[in-house]
Amino acid sequence: IVGDLYSYSMSNSNKTDLTNPSTFILQGIPGLEAAHVWISIPFCVIYLIAVLGNFTILFIVKMEPSLHGPMYYFLCMLAVTDLVLSTSILPKMLSIFWFNSREIDFDACLTQMYFIGCFSVMESGFFVTMGFDRYVAICHPLRHSTILTIPVVAKMGLAVVLRSGMLILPYPFLVRQWRYCRTNIIPEPFCAHISVVKLACGDTHVSSYYGLFVLLCVMGLDGILITVSYIQILRAIFSLPTKEARLKTFGTCVSHLCVILTFYIPGLFSSLTYRFGKNVPLHFHVLIGNMNLLVPPMLHPIIYGVRTKEIRDRLLRFITHKG
Repeated sequence: IVGDLYSYSMSNSNKTDLTNPSTFILQGIPGLEAAHVWISIPFCVIYLIAVLGNFTILFIVKMEPSLHGPMYYFLCMLAVTDLVLSTSILPKMLSIFWFNSREIDFDACLTQMYFIGCFSVMESGFFVTMGFDRYVAICHPLRHSTILTIPVVAKMGLAVVLRSGMLILPYPFLVRQWRYCRTNIIPEPFCAHISVVKLACGDTHVSSYYGLFVLLCVMGLDGILITVSYIQILRAIFSLPTKEARLKTFGTCVSHLCVILTFYIPGLFSSLTYRFGKNVPLHFHVLIGNMNLLVPPMLHPIIYGVRTKEIRDRLLRFITHKG
């Protein structure tokens, strides 16, 4: 990949030392430039559904007092995170696909990189808090309202935000210190951390190792916490006396499990493919990375809207009333 980029840069007279590049060039989806307009259509639809779905979740929870509880507050935090994550990527991506506007300022690139990393980690953190909420609701139902009070929910949300911000903060500082003497062309439609690091000269192992540390910290630690929560939940469910009670109780967790799978499985696959898939075509890398960031924010409100009876009933009531 680096060789192809170097050849491309040489052909475009990018032979100078780019120690402090003022701009990067976002290539879009390498090899599929002729189909950029067609590729933009599903991405645009995905983004519109994500925006509409997440704003609908926020609106329903705000307007319905009976939904003012820990589970729905965490769901609103996830919806806001999905909106910011999608919006930090897609507008620039569409400007590349539609107007061939490939340049991005160096500082803007670092800012986008920070937002993508920060809000991806934030999503994982909110899945942990939602798993804890399900654990308390099922294993300690009589103490749920006393354990997860509004101040506790706010502190948990703040802790997730601070952890995400601090974990990703080294990314732009490390990237800023490297020299860029190969090329300033990024073979993606957005500034991903690992893609920018690959363009740098010299020993960039610190950035690579720190990125792997963040991946293991988020996927590993958060995954362990969620797994422990659900082991306790399953033990409580199987101890219930009747099959109907077990199915009904487990049904309250299905939505959460589905959104976890839509986030962690593609994310893990994408990260491992980037690091170890040497023979995978570049355009496949890029498409998987894009889908990994854009599809979960679209699916989350759909899953909760379909699987959560309270949200579904309020939405149907609102639509019927307007009709």
